Amino acid sequence: MVTLDALDREILNEIQWSFPLVKEPYNELASRFKISPDEMKKRISALKSSGVLRQLSAIFDTRRLGYKSSLVAMAVTPDRLEAVANLINRHPGVSHNYERNHEYNLWFTLATPPGSDLKTEVDKFSKLPGILKVRLLPTIKLFKIGVKLEMIEDKKQEIAPTEEKKKIKDVKFEPTEDDKEFIRQLQKDLDVVDRPFLAAAQSLGMSEEQVFEKLRYYEEIGVMRRYAAILRHRDAGFTANGMIVWRVPEEKIEEVGAMLGSFPQISHCYQRPVYADWPYNVFSMVHCKSIQDAEDMSKEIQKHIKVDDYKILFSSREFKKTRVEYFTEHEFTLEESITA
Repeated sequence: MVTLDALDREILNEIQWSFPLVKEPYNELASRFKISPDEMKKRISALKSSGVLRQLSAIFDTRRLGYKSSLVAMAVTPDRLEAVANLINRHPGVSHNYERNHEYNLWFTLATPPGSDLKTEVDKFSKLPGILKVRLLPTIKLFKIGVKLEMIEDKKQEIAPTEEKKKIKDVKFEPTEDDKEFIRQLQKDLDVVDRPFLAAAQSLGMSEEQVFEKLRYYEEIGVMRRYAAILRHRDAGFTANGMIVWRVPEEKIEEVGAMLGSFPQISHCYQRPVYADWPYNVFSMVHCKSIQDAEDMSKEIQKHIKVDDYKILFSSREFKKTRVEYFTEHEFTLEESITA
């Protein structure tokens, strides 16, 4: 784990949720923290080099861009798990891929561009030896998405449903070629220079102010979730990443999902389909510093939502964690010769 001082932690807390969309954002951040712009840039660069700060960029909403996405669970024979995971990682639409402590031991997310078929893409993996079962778990209803790791112990919030849901304008969005190029530019990691948005603005034939205006509009209509820092959980000390799955009575899903989404400690919450061998229909994610913390947190959450049947699946190995690069895709094939 990387050693961070108190100011590093304060900066990481701030930029996970509120990165300034101005011409000289590092100057703006420096003034918030009463340090020089040079020191701010030095600290941000060091946080990137250490691996804690994975990326500073626009975070776009997969579905609003017309992409289809799904969580996929696979039961894979243990001796083949790593080989299967590594081949699945080669798909450009796979962003997260973990081993978890369950019969379904490989869990990954797959996003496919407009006009493609999700199941066809998943079926491409079926030829791989060692895969026993596959369960497609697309989102039926999204209750929450937005990771913020609390980097300062004193600021930890009470485990209670206290957050309000962000209001989004309901506007139809079909990306034009200009939109796609804008997204390609703004999804890139932001450089640590005095005017980091200038290169993208010039490439797009826009002023920096026009870039910020468009980003703010995208946020209003939910195309961009936010412009912010993304941290590497494990490097930041959050080694117990627990997927809490709940078996919620059908008539209570809406109420329970909304309540789970309002816990500051929960980063993701979705309703997903059930199968004969998978009865859990509501999924929530927590990020903790120990398995015990995650188990204790789950018990506290359970007291509020009053759902008794649940499991926590911890990620025991991270095979891939990246962001999907939108509108840069190429067709994926697994060569017939690969038997790995």
